[in-house]
Amino acid sequence: MTLSLEDLADSPHFKEHAGLADPGRLHPDRLPGTTVQELAAAVEDPRLPTAERLAAGHVLGLLGDPRIPSPTTGAGPATRHVPGGRIRIGLPENETGYVTNAWAHVGVEESWILKECPEHTVDIADFWIATYPVTNGEYRAFLADTGLEERPTTWYLGAYPWDRSNHPVAGIRPEHADAYAAWLTERTGHPWRLPTEAEWEHAAKGPDGLPYPWPGGFDPEAANTRESGVHTTTPVGAFPAGRSPYGVHDMGGNVEEFTADEYAPYPDGPYVADHLVQSMGSYRIARGGSFSRFGDLTRTRRRHGAFPGPLYPVGFRLATGERPS
Repeated sequence: MTLSLEDLADSPHFKEHAGLADPGRLHPDRLPGTTVQELAAAVEDPRLPTAERLAAGHVLGLLGDPRIPSPTTGAGPATRHVPGGRIRIGLPENETGYVTNAWAHVGVEESWILKECPEHTVDIADFWIATYPVTNGEYRAFLADTGLEERPTTWYLGAYPWDRSNHPVAGIRPEHADAYAAWLTERTGHPWRLPTEAEWEHAAKGPDGLPYPWPGGFDPEAANTRESGVHTTTPVGAFPAGRSPYGVHDMGGNVEEFTADEYAPYPDGPYVADHLVQSMGSYRIARGGSFSRFGDLTRTRRRHGAFPGPLYPVGFRLATGERPS
């Protein structure tokens, strides 16, 4: 049974405050490089401890991150090719109880998991998906060029977080993600858009249908979720152990990501009127989990959305059906 809105405060899934971050885990003894190129390589080096990867990324946020082309130059984002085909999407109904029990300690309800049912086949054409989610710096360029006044809710007092230029933007509305894609299309002459929900899932789980974007079970070292102990956004790509089979970063953790699709039940699946429906009626599907939520949202089949309030700051990444130049 779905919890009433009045009961949400008692569920660990809706607890707003995380534990205090451990300075010993997050402050490095050294900086793993001195040049921009060395720091860029260090951010995505899985052999380095978390603190050193994060430090490298934070410094790049100040110096300029060479992994992220500036859209003001007419350049599109780095992308990864994802081959299409007849792809199995969703979760077999006989697995909902197992998933619910595995994540019961953080308040997951079976009705939420039923949204993933049934498993079904979708025809997907080849596409390219951005290697990283759209960053604060990229989104600032969009705001400056278009004059859009509404700022991301994660920008304190609306100020551009210049020290987090290479962190994913979050706290936006889905229509503004769509507007960004249209703006970049005009800027670059290349057709950009948000990935469909099926494309996003396929890019995250790969040809073997992984339950998480990485092999095996949930791994707090592979994703910036509440379990990682960081409790804020991180530079894109700084959890390289969580890279998807197609080489896409941050598909589990950091910030959730809007897709192109509104919530609707899968073919022959149940319509689940959960807290998102109760709060908003219709809503845009978001995927991937975030720093502010538990690891259950990093499951590659998990369907979610931008629940109202500060707990679910959602961002986005881009995709395209044409090979980028």
